[in-house]
Amino acid sequence: MPPCGQPAHPSLWTWQHGGVTAATHSTLFPQVPDTADAVLDGLDPEQREVATALHGPVCVLAGAGTGKTRAITHRIAYGVRAGILQPSSVLAVTFTNRAAGEMRGRLRQLGAGGVQARTFHSAALRQLQYFWPKAVGGSLPRLVDRKIQLVAEAAAASRIRLDRGELRDVTGEIEWSKVTQTIPADYAAAAAKAGREAPRDPAEIAQIYSAYEDLKRDRAVIDFEDVLLLTVAVLQDRHDIAEQVRSQYQHFVVDEYQDVSPLQQRLLELWLGERDSLCVVGDASQTIYSFTGATPDHLLDFRTRHPGATVVKLVRDYRSSPQVVHLANGLLSQAHGRAAEHRLELISQRPPGAEPVYAEYTDEPAEAEGAARRIRDLIASGVPAAEIAILFRTNSQSETYEQALADAGVPYQLRGAERFFDRPEVRKAGSALRAAARFGGNDALLDDADDLPSQVRAVLSGEGWTTRPPAGSGAVRERWESLAALVNLAQDFATAKAGATLSDLVAELDERANAQHAPTVQGVTLASLHSAKGLEWDVVFLVGVAEGMMPITYAKTDEQVEEERRLLYVGVTRAREHLFVSWALARSPGGRAGRRPSRFLDGLRPGSVATAGRGGGGGAGGIERGVRGGVAAAVGRRSRTPARCRVCGRTLTDAGEMKLMRCEGCPSDMDEGLYERLREWRAVQAERSGQPAFCVFTDKTMMAIAETAPDDAGELARIPGVGVRKLNRFGADVLAICAGREVGEEHESD
Repeated sequence: MPPCGQPAHPSLWTWQHGGVTAATHSTLFPQVPDTADAVLDGLDPEQREVATALHGPVCVLAGAGTGKTRAITHRIAYGVRAGILQPSSVLAVTFTNRAAGEMRGRLRQLGAGGVQARTFHSAALRQLQYFWPKAVGGSLPRLVDRKIQLVAEAAAASRIRLDRGELRDVTGEIEWSKVTQTIPADYAAAAAKAGREAPRDPAEIAQIYSAYEDLKRDRAVIDFEDVLLLTVAVLQDRHDIAEQVRSQYQHFVVDEYQDVSPLQQRLLELWLGERDSLCVVGDASQTIYSFTGATPDHLLDFRTRHPGATVVKLVRDYRSSPQVVHLANGLLSQAHGRAAEHRLELISQRPPGAEPVYAEYTDEPAEAEGAARRIRDLIASGVPAAEIAILFRTNSQSETYEQALADAGVPYQLRGAERFFDRPEVRKAGSALRAAARFGGNDALLDDADDLPSQVRAVLSGEGWTTRPPAGSGAVRERWESLAALVNLAQDFATAKAGATLSDLVAELDERANAQHAPTVQGVTLASLHSAKGLEWDVVFLVGVAEGMMPITYAKTDEQVEEERRLLYVGVTRAREHLFVSWALARSPGGRAGRRPSRFLDGLRPGSVATAGRGGGGGAGGIERGVRGGVAAAVGRRSRTPARCRVCGRTLTDAGEMKLMRCEGCPSDMDEGLYERLREWRAVQAERSGQPAFCVFTDKTMMAIAETAPDDAGELARIPGVGVRKLNRFGADVLAICAGREVGEEHESD
C-alpha cells in the first residue's frame, strides 16, 4: 500500500522533468481534472504536502519560481473537489487584482469555481458595502479616485507649499500612517521610531494629514485605506456582523504573506476569530514593500503564534536555469538581518543554461542602445518579444529605453498601464466579436472564414488589425498589439477546443475579463523592479545596476540597503533562461564617469572582488561543503547516515535544521548567554578580517554551538558548519568561550 495521500504509481518525471512550472509554459486551456486525486497529479512532494494539508494552520515558505501559486490553488481545488471545503466558504486573498485574477482563472481550470479570490481591499470593500446600512445606516461614502489631489488641497489649506515630488511623498506618508494605524497626532513619534526619513518636517506632515482627514469628513468620502480601517471597526464593534462574516468564510488562504501590513493582519485576525483554518504563503527574501507598511514579521512569527502549524518549504525552482539560480543564491548569501536568516536556498530543476552576461557602458543612452541592439537580435533569432523584459529601479529610467527600442524598431509595452480588458480597443473588439457571434450569418466579412481563427481575424481587421504590424511605436502600435493578442488567443483556443465557435470564444473572453486573466501582448515589457514582482520572462535585462541606483541613493540604513538587495534578487529571479546585467559609468554622454557597479555584484560578477563573503548553510546561497580526503584526528570522518532530530528523531533534510541537529519547531535548549558571548566574539573576528560576520560562523552554526556547548575539539568538529579550517582557526577561542574562560586564557588541567 502506498503512504496515505500518495498515488499508487507516482511519476517522478511529472515534477522532476518539466511537468511542474511556477506559472508559465503550461497549456492555455487544460482539461479539468476528472477527480480530486487527479488534481494532485504533477505536484512535487512538497507541493503535494501543501495541497493535502487542509486542516489547522499551514505556513508555506516558498522561494521564487517554486510554484507557490500552483501549490495553493491545487490545495483549494483538492479540498473542494474532495468535498472537504465548500467553495463559498473559502476566501483566498492576495495583493494585486492581477494575482487574484490569475488565481480565479486557475481555480476555474481545476474545477473549483465559486471560490472567492480577492485582494484584501476588494474583499473588505464588498463586506463594507453590504454591512454599512446595518452597521451605520445609509449608503457607504464615495471612494475617492485620486487621493493625491485631496492631499494637495489639504496642504494648501495648511498653508504649506509642496512640489510634485513632495506631494507624492507626503501622500505616501499618509498611506503608511493609516496602514500602521497611526493617527495624525502620533505621526512624528511613529515615523521616528520606524526610522522613516520624512520628506518634510514631521509636524508639517502631521498637519497635512489632519487637514486631509478633515476634508474627507466634510465631503463624505473615504480613501483606499479607510476601506480596511472601517471594515476592522465594524467587525470589532459589531459582534453579530463579525459572526455573520465568519459563518460565511471558514477557510482562509493568504498569498504574499510577507507583504501584509499591521492593518491587514488585524483584519485577517477578525475574519478568523478563534479559528485556525489558515494557510499563508510567502518568502521573507521577497519583502520589497516595507516603505508602504508591509512587514515580514507576521510570516516569520507564524509558528510562534501558531505552535502547532505545519510548515512546508518550497525550494525546487522550476522557473530559472541553474546559472540564474546560482546568482540569486549568491545575492542572498551576502544578505544580513532577520529576513536573511530565514532565506531559502533555491535548487534549479531546469537544464543548464547560459551564464549571466555583464556589460559596462560609458553612459545611460549607450546602455539603452546596447540593450535595444541585443533585444533586436534576440527577436530576429526567434525569441518572442513578449518573453523579454527590461527592468529598472525607478520609472524615470523608462524614457531612455522607450526611445532606444523605438529607434531600433522593437515593439514594447509599459508595465503598469491600464488593464488589458479595460483598454478601449479591447472593449470595442469584444463588442464586434459579440455582434459577429450573434449575427455572423449576415456578415459578408465572414463569408470566406471557415474556422474560428479566420473568423476572428476577419472581424478584427475591421477594428484595425492587419497581418503586419504598423511601423514605429506609440498608441497606434499599442492598439495593434492588443488586437494581435486577441488573434493569438483565438488560435490557441481553437487548438485546445476542437469545434469551438465564435460564441464559445466570446464566453471565454467574458470569463477572462471577469477574472482579469489577460492574454499575452507581443511587445518587450518595460517595468520597474517593484512592478515586476510576480512576473517572469525568458530573457531579462537588469539595467542601471550601479551604486546610487542599486542600492538607491536614499537607502541609508542597513535595513533599507538590505531591502534594495532583495529588490535586485526579485529582478534576477524573474529570468528563466537569459539574464543581462548592465550599468553605465556616467548619466549622459560626456559626463564624468564616476559611477561604479553595484556593491551587490561584488564577488559575483567575473573579475570582481567579494566585499561580503559568500557563506554556506543556514539557508544561505552556495553550499557548505564537507571535508574531503583525510581529516584531522579530532574531526574524524563524516557519517553518511541520515541526520536525525536529536529531540523527536525525525529525518532532517533542511540545511539549517541539519546544522542544529533538530527540527526548527522542536524545543531549543540553547544557552542564551553563551550565544550572546559567541556573537560578540564573532563581531570582533569579522571586523579584524574585514569580512561579514557569517564568514566566521553562520547564525545557525552559532546556535548549534550554543545548544551543544562542546567540551572538546572533537565535539565541536561534529557540529555542521565548523570543519577543519574553522576548527584550526577558531576552535580554541570557541572552546574557551563555551568553558566560560576569556579568549586566549590558558586552560589549566587538573
